[in-house]
Amino acid sequence: MATTSNLSREQLAKARVLVVGDAMLDRYWYGAVDRISPEAPVPVVRVTRQEERMGGAANVAYNIVTLNARASLLSVVGDDEASHQLEALVAGSGITPCFGRDPKLKTTVKLRVIGRQQQLLRLDFENTPENEVLASQSAEFNRLLPQHDTVLFSDYGKGGLAHIGLMIAQAREAGKAVLVDPKGSDYSRYQHATAITPNRAELEQVIGHWSTEADLQIKAQNLRASLKLQALLLTRSEEGMTLFDEQGQLHVPALAREVFDVTGAGDTVIGTLATMLAAGLSLREAVPVANRAGGIVVGKFGTATVSYDELFATP
Repeated sequence: MATTSNLSREQLAKARVLVVGDAMLDRYWYGAVDRISPEAPVPVVRVTRQEERMGGAANVAYNIVTLNARASLLSVVGDDEASHQLEALVAGSGITPCFGRDPKLKTTVKLRVIGRQQQLLRLDFENTPENEVLASQSAEFNRLLPQHDTVLFSDYGKGGLAHIGLMIAQAREAGKAVLVDPKGSDYSRYQHATAITPNRAELEQVIGHWSTEADLQIKAQNLRASLKLQALLLTRSEEGMTLFDEQGQLHVPALAREVFDVTGAGDTVIGTLATMLAAGLSLREAVPVANRAGGIVVGKFGTATVSYDELFATP
């Protein structure tokens, strides 16, 4: 069993994670704000720079490869300009792209307008993939499964994981650890996964409000048991994160650092967690490492990642 103190680049290079889910393109338009529009009480942004980054499940996969591990990305996209730009970014980053294409689908694009170092507006372009493309994704999943150590489902509720229940069952039957970043209020589709990683708002949507830590523990453990999960990891922003498993609970406090931007922090946490499991750590060993990665990435702007050197730097 590997430990966090001796995880080398070479060990992580052998870790293979299959990321399945909703990939998207994050576009940023940066500009100067010098005046208010005469047409409406809104700022006028004079765009001076544009940037494109991988978003959604693609950002999760990017977090894995920046840790020196290997990642394949299985997703359904359109056959449009955004999809080809996204695929080029994915391939250029070292991730292996495995894209199903649906000509009727708009590849999800999140366009953020940034002025004076803050987000002024976000525009989303998206629709839902056809069932036929989702079915072909399942066949590709079966082909990719034996080549990976851990499977990570990144659910953004865009329709790309219609067959997740079947894929979880296939992965568990193959002896793979399965992590899920959940979405929505129906978690029954995630049954038998190794672990799910909701944030506070997401978990509250499923189990209701909790008034005390004892109340939270009861509700979280009841949900874990009902879904037949090995663990539930609750990410709690400034309160750190809490793992609920058969041994009880493990709480890891947040690292004290200035929070600049929480965009994509959940991607970093689950991506790091999956990488550590693929490298041989247990969930309880992997959680403090994932917590450290989340603490680093919130100090960066936009959807960002954490490098091996940042994560394992000597304090």
